[in-house]
Amino acid sequence: MTESTRADSIHHAKKSRSLFGLLSDLPGLVTDLVKGEIELLKKELIAKAKVFGIGAGLIVGALLFLFLMLLCFIGAGIFALSLVMPGWLAALLVGALFLVIAAALGFLGYTQIKKGLPPLPKNTIDSVKADIKAVRGVGRIPRSDVGGRF
Repeated sequence: MTESTRADSIHHAKKSRSLFGLLSDLPGLVTDLVKGEIELLKKELIAKAKVFGIGAGLIVGALLFLFLMLLCFIGAGIFALSLVMPGWLAALLVGALFLVIAAALGFLGYTQIKKGLPPLPKNTIDSVKADIKAVRGVGRIPRSDVGGRF
């Protein structure tokens, strides 16, 4: 049997299959489709992660050089102050200024963190509990949620 004759007979066999035969193929086709989509997703995410990693590395390098630049400016500020006062006093004043700034930022950060505690999504948990009760038939869905979720 030649290749084209065999392909024609397979094509004809697929054309003349019954509905039940076609439906029996459906789970395998869906599985293959899902597997193919997952593979495509993996490849796309890996490619994007590589690009993201390179970009993040470059940004970290830039931040390192910004930090070194800041150290140079601090040194320049200390040297400038040392023209009008002893060098040790200039360094002490700049250090004290940074201590005050660090304390203020630390206090502001602490108050923000305290506002966010506990880190549980309370509204979502309450909503899920209400949904579970509604599915069980124990409670009712609040009127404000009806129609507003989708």
